[in-house]
Amino acid sequence: MFTILISDKLGEAGLELLEQAPDVTYAMQPGLSKAELLAIMPAYDALIIRSGTQVDADVIAAGTKLKIVGRAGIGVDNVDLAAAAAQGVVVMNTPGSNSVATAEQTMTLMLAVSRHTVAAHNSVAAGEWQRAQFSGVELFGKVLGIIGFGRIGRLVAERAQAFGMTVVAHDPYVQETDVPLVTLDALYAQADYITLHTAVTPETTNMINSASINKMKNGVVIINVARGKLVNEADLAAALQSGRVKAAALDVYGSEPPAADNPLINSPNVLHTPHLGASTVEAQRNVSTQVVSQVLDALRGVEIRNAVK
Repeated sequence: MFTILISDKLGEAGLELLEQAPDVTYAMQPGLSKAELLAIMPAYDALIIRSGTQVDADVIAAGTKLKIVGRAGIGVDNVDLAAAAAQGVVVMNTPGSNSVATAEQTMTLMLAVSRHTVAAHNSVAAGEWQRAQFSGVELFGKVLGIIGFGRIGRLVAERAQAFGMTVVAHDPYVQETDVPLVTLDALYAQADYITLHTAVTPETTNMINSASINKMKNGVVIINVARGKLVNEADLAAALQSGRVKAAALDVYGSEPPAADNPLINSPNVLHTPHLGASTVEAQRNVSTQVVSQVLDALRGVEIRNAVK
Protein backbone atom coordinates (compact mmCIF):
# COMPACT_ATOMS: atom_id res chain seq x y z
CA MET A 1 0.00 0.00 0.00
CA PHE A 2 1.45 3.35 -1.09
CA THR A 3 1.14 6.39 1.19
CA ILE A 4 0.78 9.92 -0.19
CA LEU A 5 0.88 13.22 1.69
CA ILE A 6 -0.80 16.26 0.14
CA SER A 7 0.55 19.32 1.95
CA ASP A 8 -1.32 22.00 -0.03
CA LYS A 9 -4.95 22.19 -1.09
CA LEU A 10 -5.77 20.01 -4.09
CA GLY A 11 -8.88 19.97 -6.28
CA GLU A 12 -11.67 17.47 -5.62
CA ALA A 13 -11.19 15.75 -8.97
CA GLY A 14 -7.69 14.65 -7.97
CA LEU A 15 -8.86 13.51 -4.54
CA GLU A 16 -11.55 11.41 -6.19
CA LEU A 17 -8.88 9.59 -8.19
CA LEU A 18 -7.04 8.82 -4.98
CA GLU A 19 -10.23 7.59 -3.33
CA GLN A 20 -10.72 5.15 -6.19
CA ALA A 21 -7.16 3.80 -6.06
CA PRO A 22 -7.12 0.42 -4.28
CA ASP A 23 -3.41 0.52 -3.50
CA VAL A 24 -3.15 4.00 -1.95
CA THR A 25 -3.85 5.76 1.29
CA TYR A 26 -3.46 9.52 1.50
CA ALA A 27 -3.70 12.44 3.88
CA MET A 28 -4.31 16.06 2.92
CA GLN A 29 -2.82 18.38 5.53
CA PRO A 30 -2.37 21.90 4.19
CA GLY A 31 -0.74 24.57 6.29
CA LEU A 32 1.76 22.40 8.16
CA SER A 33 4.69 24.11 9.83
CA LYS A 34 8.12 22.90 8.81
CA ALA A 35 8.49 21.07 12.12
CA GLU A 36 5.15 19.32 11.62
CA LEU A 37 6.07 18.37 8.07
CA LEU A 38 9.45 16.98 9.13
CA ALA A 39 7.81 14.90 11.85
CA ILE A 40 5.43 13.07 9.50
CA MET A 41 7.54 12.79 6.33
CA PRO A 42 9.02 9.36 7.22
CA ALA A 43 5.57 7.77 6.77
CA TYR A 44 5.08 8.72 3.12
CA ASP A 45 6.15 7.36 -0.26
CA ALA A 46 5.07 10.47 -2.18
CA LEU A 47 4.45 14.14 -1.51
CA ILE A 48 2.05 16.27 -3.57
CA ILE A 49 2.51 20.02 -3.28
CA ARG A 50 1.57 23.32 -4.82
CA SER A 51 3.41 26.59 -4.25
CA GLY A 52 2.78 26.80 -0.52
CA THR A 53 5.09 24.02 0.64
CA GLN A 54 8.85 24.53 0.77
CA VAL A 55 10.48 21.18 0.06
CA ASP A 56 14.01 21.93 1.16
CA ALA A 57 16.88 19.55 1.87
CA ASP A 58 15.64 18.94 5.43
CA VAL A 59 12.21 17.85 4.23
CA ILE A 60 13.69 15.56 1.61
CA ALA A 61 16.10 14.01 4.10
CA ALA A 62 13.23 13.39 6.52
CA GLY A 63 11.37 11.47 3.81
CA THR A 64 13.18 8.20 4.35
CA LYS A 65 10.59 6.38 2.20
CA LEU A 66 10.08 9.28 -0.21
CA LYS A 67 10.19 8.37 -3.89
CA ILE A 68 8.17 11.09 -5.63
CA VAL A 69 7.46 14.80 -5.20
CA GLY A 70 4.58 15.84 -7.44
CA ARG A 71 4.17 19.57 -8.05
CA ALA A 72 0.60 20.46 -8.97
CA GLY A 73 1.62 23.28 -11.31
CA ILE A 74 4.66 24.32 -13.30
CA GLY A 75 7.17 26.12 -11.10
CA VAL A 76 9.45 24.03 -8.89
CA ASP A 77 11.46 26.84 -7.31
CA ASN A 78 10.06 25.73 -3.93
CA VAL A 79 11.79 22.34 -4.26
CA ASP A 80 15.49 21.67 -3.64
CA LEU A 81 16.12 19.76 -6.86
CA ALA A 82 19.74 18.99 -6.03
CA ALA A 83 18.81 17.45 -2.67
CA ALA A 84 16.04 15.44 -4.32
CA ALA A 85 18.39 14.11 -6.99
CA ALA A 86 21.01 13.18 -4.39
CA GLN A 87 18.42 11.12 -2.50
CA GLY A 88 16.99 9.54 -5.65
CA VAL A 89 13.66 11.34 -5.33
CA VAL A 90 11.89 12.08 -8.61
CA VAL A 91 10.41 15.59 -8.85
CA MET A 92 7.67 16.06 -11.45
CA ASN A 93 5.48 18.99 -12.40
CA THR A 94 2.33 19.36 -14.51
CA PRO A 95 3.09 21.58 -17.49
CA GLY A 96 0.13 22.71 -19.53
CA SER A 97 -2.50 22.01 -16.89
CA ASN A 98 -3.05 25.66 -15.97
CA SER A 99 -1.52 27.41 -18.99
CA VAL A 100 -4.77 28.82 -20.38
CA ALA A 101 -5.83 30.11 -16.97
CA THR A 102 -2.50 31.88 -16.48
CA ALA A 103 -2.54 33.37 -19.98
CA GLU A 104 -6.07 34.68 -19.43
CA GLN A 105 -5.07 36.18 -16.08
CA THR A 106 -2.21 37.96 -17.85
CA MET A 107 -4.61 39.49 -20.35
CA THR A 108 -7.05 40.36 -17.57
CA LEU A 109 -4.39 42.31 -15.70
CA MET A 110 -3.08 43.97 -18.85
CA LEU A 111 -6.54 45.22 -19.74
CA ALA A 112 -7.49 46.20 -16.20
CA VAL A 113 -4.33 48.21 -15.55
CA SER A 114 -4.67 49.95 -18.93
CA ARG A 115 -8.26 51.00 -18.32
CA HIS A 116 -8.09 51.72 -14.56
CA THR A 117 -10.81 49.12 -14.03
CA VAL A 118 -10.38 48.60 -10.29
CA ALA A 119 -10.06 52.28 -9.41
CA ALA A 120 -13.05 53.13 -11.59
CA HIS A 121 -15.16 50.43 -9.97
CA ASN A 122 -14.21 51.64 -6.49
CA SER A 123 -15.07 55.20 -7.47
CA VAL A 124 -18.54 54.31 -8.73
CA ALA A 125 -19.12 52.09 -5.68
CA ALA A 126 -18.32 55.13 -3.53
CA GLY A 127 -21.06 57.13 -5.26
CA GLU A 128 -18.80 59.06 -7.63
CA TRP A 129 -19.04 59.57 -11.39
CA GLN A 130 -15.67 60.79 -12.66
CA ARG A 131 -15.27 59.54 -16.21
CA ALA A 132 -12.47 61.92 -17.18
CA GLN A 133 -10.31 60.78 -14.29
CA PHE A 134 -10.13 57.23 -15.63
CA SER A 135 -9.17 57.78 -19.25
CA GLY A 136 -7.06 54.78 -20.24
CA VAL A 137 -5.05 53.51 -23.20
CA GLU A 138 -5.73 50.84 -25.80
CA LEU A 139 -3.73 47.67 -26.31
CA PHE A 140 -4.20 48.01 -30.06
CA GLY A 141 -0.99 49.04 -31.79
CA LYS A 142 1.18 48.65 -28.69
CA VAL A 143 4.29 46.46 -28.52
CA LEU A 144 4.17 43.57 -26.06
CA GLY A 145 7.47 42.05 -24.94
CA ILE A 146 7.15 38.50 -23.62
CA ILE A 147 10.04 37.18 -21.51
CA GLY A 148 9.84 33.40 -21.57
CA PHE A 149 8.20 31.85 -24.60
CA GLY A 150 6.99 28.46 -23.43
CA ARG A 151 3.37 27.29 -23.31
CA ILE A 152 2.04 30.28 -21.40
CA GLY A 153 4.06 32.86 -23.30
CA ARG A 154 2.78 31.51 -26.61
CA LEU A 155 -0.83 31.57 -25.41
CA VAL A 156 -0.40 35.17 -24.29
CA ALA A 157 1.07 36.05 -27.69
CA GLU A 158 -1.95 34.59 -29.51
CA ARG A 159 -4.35 36.57 -27.37
CA ALA A 160 -2.35 39.79 -27.59
CA GLN A 161 -2.20 39.52 -31.37
CA ALA A 162 -5.98 39.21 -31.42
CA PHE A 163 -6.04 42.65 -29.76
CA GLY A 164 -3.83 44.06 -32.50
CA MET A 165 -0.65 44.19 -30.47
CA THR A 166 2.80 43.71 -31.98
CA VAL A 167 4.53 40.91 -30.10
CA VAL A 168 8.24 40.27 -29.59
CA ALA A 169 9.70 37.62 -27.31
CA HIS A 170 12.91 36.65 -25.57
CA ASP A 171 13.73 33.05 -24.68
CA PRO A 172 17.26 31.64 -24.95
CA TYR A 173 15.88 28.09 -25.23
CA VAL A 174 13.55 28.73 -28.17
CA GLN A 175 14.92 28.85 -31.71
CA GLU A 176 11.92 28.80 -34.04
CA THR A 177 8.62 30.59 -33.67
CA ASP A 178 6.31 32.84 -35.65
CA VAL A 179 6.94 35.64 -33.14
CA PRO A 180 10.19 37.62 -33.56
CA LEU A 181 12.79 36.52 -31.02
CA VAL A 182 14.98 39.38 -29.79
CA THR A 183 17.64 40.00 -27.18
CA LEU A 184 16.55 41.20 -23.77
CA ASP A 185 17.99 44.65 -24.43
CA ALA A 186 16.08 44.88 -27.72
CA LEU A 187 12.88 43.78 -25.99
CA TYR A 188 13.34 46.37 -23.26
CA ALA A 189 13.90 49.10 -25.85
CA GLN A 190 10.82 48.25 -27.93
CA ALA A 191 8.12 47.14 -25.53
CA ASP A 192 5.25 49.28 -24.27
CA TYR A 193 4.18 46.33 -22.10
CA ILE A 194 6.43 43.62 -20.67
CA THR A 195 5.05 40.35 -19.31
CA LEU A 196 7.09 37.70 -17.51
CA HIS A 197 6.64 33.98 -18.16
CA THR A 198 10.00 32.48 -17.27
CA ALA A 199 11.21 30.22 -14.48
CA VAL A 200 13.19 31.43 -11.50
CA THR A 201 16.86 30.60 -11.99
CA PRO A 202 20.07 32.26 -10.80
CA GLU A 203 20.06 34.16 -14.11
CA THR A 204 16.45 35.37 -13.90
CA THR A 205 16.17 36.14 -10.17
CA ASN A 206 15.58 39.91 -9.80
CA MET A 207 15.95 40.33 -13.57
CA ILE A 208 13.56 43.29 -13.36
CA ASN A 209 15.74 45.72 -11.46
CA SER A 210 16.97 49.29 -11.71
CA ALA A 211 19.51 48.41 -14.40
CA SER A 212 17.04 46.60 -16.65
CA ILE A 213 14.33 49.21 -16.04
CA ASN A 214 16.71 51.91 -17.23
CA LYS A 215 16.89 50.10 -20.58
CA MET A 216 13.09 50.14 -20.97
CA LYS A 217 10.88 52.73 -22.60
CA ASN A 218 9.74 55.55 -20.38
CA GLY A 219 6.20 54.74 -19.27
CA VAL A 220 6.45 50.98 -19.74
CA VAL A 221 3.84 48.74 -18.07
CA ILE A 222 5.07 45.54 -16.36
CA ILE A 223 2.90 42.45 -15.84
CA ASN A 224 4.01 39.54 -13.64
CA VAL A 225 1.90 36.39 -13.38
CA ALA A 226 4.93 34.09 -13.16
CA ARG A 227 7.06 34.31 -10.01
CA GLY A 228 7.63 37.22 -7.65
CA LYS A 229 11.35 36.53 -7.37
CA LEU A 230 11.82 37.66 -10.96
CA VAL A 231 11.32 41.24 -9.76
CA ASN A 232 13.37 43.37 -7.41
CA GLU A 233 10.39 44.88 -5.65
CA ALA A 234 12.23 47.87 -4.18
CA ASP A 235 13.63 48.82 -7.58
CA LEU A 236 10.24 48.49 -9.26
CA ALA A 237 8.60 50.58 -6.54
CA ALA A 238 11.18 53.33 -7.05
CA ALA A 239 10.63 53.28 -10.82
CA LEU A 240 6.87 53.52 -10.33
CA GLN A 241 7.33 56.41 -7.93
CA SER A 242 9.50 58.29 -10.43
CA GLY A 243 7.20 57.54 -13.36
CA ARG A 244 9.90 55.61 -15.25
CA VAL A 245 7.46 52.68 -15.10
CA LYS A 246 3.93 53.87 -15.73
CA ALA A 247 2.13 50.99 -14.02
CA ALA A 248 2.49 47.39 -12.91
CA ALA A 249 0.03 44.53 -12.51
CA LEU A 250 1.23 41.82 -10.15
CA ASP A 251 -0.22 38.43 -9.31
CA VAL A 252 2.90 37.14 -7.55
CA TYR A 253 5.35 38.44 -4.94
CA GLY A 254 8.78 37.69 -3.56
CA SER A 255 7.16 36.32 -0.42
CA GLU A 256 3.52 35.34 -0.27
CA PRO A 257 1.45 36.79 1.16
CA PRO A 258 3.42 40.03 0.77
CA ALA A 259 4.54 41.73 3.96
CA ALA A 260 2.69 44.82 5.09
CA ASP A 261 5.80 46.90 4.40
CA ASN A 262 6.21 45.62 0.84
CA PRO A 263 6.95 48.83 -1.11
CA LEU A 264 4.56 47.88 -3.90
CA ILE A 265 1.48 47.45 -1.71
CA ASN A 266 -0.91 50.41 -1.82
CA SER A 267 0.97 52.08 -4.64
CA PRO A 268 -1.68 53.91 -6.69
CA ASN A 269 -0.30 52.72 -10.03
CA VAL A 270 -0.05 49.02 -9.12
CA LEU A 271 -2.83 46.48 -9.58
CA HIS A 272 -2.60 43.51 -7.22
CA THR A 273 -4.16 40.03 -7.22
CA PRO A 274 -3.36 37.21 -4.75
CA HIS A 275 -1.64 34.62 -7.01
CA LEU A 276 -4.75 33.81 -9.04
CA GLY A 277 -3.01 32.71 -12.23
CA ALA A 278 -4.16 29.10 -11.92
CA SER A 279 -7.34 29.82 -9.97
CA THR A 280 -10.05 28.69 -12.36
CA VAL A 281 -12.38 25.73 -11.99
CA GLU A 282 -10.93 24.20 -15.12
CA ALA A 283 -7.29 24.66 -14.12
CA GLN A 284 -7.85 23.30 -10.62
CA ARG A 285 -9.48 20.21 -12.07
CA ASN A 286 -6.77 19.71 -14.66
CA VAL A 287 -3.84 20.22 -12.34
CA SER A 288 -5.20 17.96 -9.60
CA THR A 289 -6.02 15.03 -11.89
CA GLN A 290 -2.75 15.36 -13.79
CA VAL A 291 -0.52 15.37 -10.73
CA VAL A 292 -2.36 12.48 -9.09
CA SER A 293 -2.26 10.38 -12.27
CA GLN A 294 1.47 11.04 -12.68
CA VAL A 295 2.26 10.20 -9.04
CA LEU A 296 0.22 6.99 -9.13
CA ASP A 297 1.86 5.83 -12.36
CA ALA A 298 5.31 6.58 -10.98
CA LEU A 299 4.69 4.76 -7.70
CA ARG A 300 3.30 1.75 -9.57
CA GLY A 301 6.28 1.65 -11.89
CA VAL A 302 4.12 2.25 -14.96
CA GLU A 303 5.67 5.48 -16.24
CA ILE A 304 7.45 8.62 -15.05
CA ARG A 305 6.15 11.73 -16.82
CA ASN A 306 7.24 15.34 -16.64
CA ALA A 307 10.22 14.70 -14.40
CA VAL A 308 12.12 17.91 -13.72
CA LYS A 309 15.86 17.64 -14.30
